[in-house]
Amino acid sequence: MHPRDLLALAASAVAAHRLRSLLSALGVAIGICAVVLLTGIGEGSRRYVLAQFTQFGTHVLGISPGKSETVGIPGILGGTTHKLSLDDAVALLRLPEITAIVPLAAGTARVEAGERGRSVYCYGVTPSIPEVWRMRVRQGGLWPAGDPHRGAPVALLGPTLKRELFGDAPALGAFVRIAGSRFRVVGVMESKGQMLGFDIDDAAYIPVATAMALFNLDELNEIDCLFSPRSAPARVEAAVRSLLSRRHGGREDFTLTTQTAMLDVLGNVSRVVTVAVAGIGAISLLVGAIGILTMMWIAVGERTEEIGLARALGATRREVELLFLAEAAVIAGGGGAVGLGAAAATGTLLRHLIPGLPFHVAPAVAMAAFLVATATGLVAGVVPARRAARLDPGAALRGE
Repeated sequence: MHPRDLLALAASAVAAHRLRSLLSALGVAIGICAVVLLTGIGEGSRRYVLAQFTQFGTHVLGISPGKSETVGIPGILGGTTHKLSLDDAVALLRLPEITAIVPLAAGTARVEAGERGRSVYCYGVTPSIPEVWRMRVRQGGLWPAGDPHRGAPVALLGPTLKRELFGDAPALGAFVRIAGSRFRVVGVMESKGQMLGFDIDDAAYIPVATAMALFNLDELNEIDCLFSPRSAPARVEAAVRSLLSRRHGGREDFTLTTQTAMLDVLGNVSRVVTVAVAGIGAISLLVGAIGILTMMWIAVGERTEEIGLARALGATRREVELLFLAEAAVIAGGGGAVGLGAAAATGTLLRHLIPGLPFHVAPAVAMAAFLVATATGLVAGVVPARRAARLDPGAALRGE
């Protein structure tokens, strides 16, 4: 039998039982829609999180005080109280693998200009933030590079903070008060947006030594090191670990985190979550497959005479089996196509209702979902098709 004739017969058989076929296809459509939506949200979330972190570069090594594997309260039962200092940061800059550093000392303070004021994060940094953090200055400029131990009463404002304090008025050269101390505004940063819910634009940036004095800190919160793309991350980690261990009396009382390792972990976690939610959606697809199996099984019983007549007219067992498989494939394929359309429409609607919702469905994923739906129908139709093919022609004709 020609494949075109086979599909035509299958389509006519499906159309002859519209309601039953529609209900079976609906189960597949719901399953495919659920799978595509859940995987789209999972993949969109993964891309969103990765984009949030990669906007600060991928060749950055973060150093934080304390060993993440250390057990106990710092200073008791094996804990550590050794601190990261500006001298550590300066020493790291001498390593050939490190091209720039940003020692970080942060705190929350009230920033005031005239009668306006707001409490924001204030970051003590060095002028290397454009290279290390990929943060650019939109207006004005950074303070001169030099010894990070020397502070200065100068500040950079994030665009949100600038707008809240000065509105449309120029901020360059103006003075603000941070935690009661007077600072001159030397620049306004470019917008960086939000990261995991935190508004990076609503902040002030001052020299690290000034921040340590302002917040009465004797240690750094973190040291971020930019290393050359030509340097292997493992080699950079080894060099940094060796240097800091020597400076800290042979103790590894700090934690190293590379952007690459962090992104790998986040990517793996996101992929596991995506697979998990796709599995939840696949339950609906399984229900649809059971519906097709039930419908096809009933159809064989109802069409016994038709099967006997076809066999008597010369149809082979293989052709009868292929006919019922084609019917199952038509139902599942139609349900899969409807499910894909429903997923696309629902995804578009969700993006309009929830602006910024991370949602991404790759064409390969959509095609794979459609193929899975069709394959599900074929698998569900195997047993009924074989049952139909094995009917004896004479007994089938007498069955009605």
